[in-house]
Amino acid sequence: MTCSMRRTRRTLQVAGAGAAALLALTACSSSDSGSGSGSDSGSAKSGSSSPSSPKLSGDVTVFAAASLQESFTTLGKQFEKQHPGTHVTFSFGGSDSLAAGITGGAPADVFASASPKTMKIVTDKKDNATAPATFVRNQLEIATLPGNPDKVASLKDLTKSGLKVVLCDRTVPCGAAAQKALDASNLKLTPVSYEEDVKSALNKVVLKEADAAVVYRTDVKAAGSKVEGVDFPESAKAINDYPIALLKNSKNAETAKAFMALVQSAEGQKVLTEAGFLKP
Repeated sequence: MTCSMRRTRRTLQVAGAGAAALLALTACSSSDSGSGSGSDSGSAKSGSSSPSSPKLSGDVTVFAAASLQESFTTLGKQFEKQHPGTHVTFSFGGSDSLAAGITGGAPADVFASASPKTMKIVTDKKDNATAPATFVRNQLEIATLPGNPDKVASLKDLTKSGLKVVLCDRTVPCGAAAQKALDASNLKLTPVSYEEDVKSALNKVVLKEADAAVVYRTDVKAAGSKVEGVDFPESAKAINDYPIALLKNSKNAETAKAFMALVQSAEGQKVLTEAGFLKP
């Protein structure tokens, strides 16, 4: 019996069965196969509950290298806008410190490191993280005071007497990369200080507490007119790969995976490359 026939029979019933007739009409209407707004609504509902696009919610905590601060903050806002009901919290810092925190039991869902070596600190601990994937790369640059008053034009110029230079600590990816570049050039440099992460090193120049610092191109770009960047060829021999991984103790794995997918998507890569990162 067709839905329209059922509809006719229901409408001819006595007034006492009016409520039942209304229920029958509603059921028929929602099951009609014709085109129209009712059909579109049903399709949208089906799509929203599809296993391929689950409803995401809840908090995600991301431990990320300091150099990712600007781009990841942007991506976090985009993610929350795309998935109402989610919230992304970031902890930025030196990758070695972040790795130590994770292995020490700090609650986190995602780890984005500035080098495979610091990621390995986490993945070497049994069941700490899934297999990491490289999502961007980064290259060093010299940050000088605005206008480059000391006329720094090369890595060798940083060894000039009286020039106050800061480096990242050697345990931090940017410090290890700087040392690799110096070794490739057979240069020895004694900085006025070693900083805990790349933002701290850059900040020394921004505050005019140092004349120059070896940092990432992305950090020089983020600082805008506060510093001036100087490229040097040795940086090509010390490019860092950035891996990202889901932590196995994640309390919101599906939402964490979705954030990682955004980072690795064309949309995420656009944000990262505009910030100065290199494609993986």
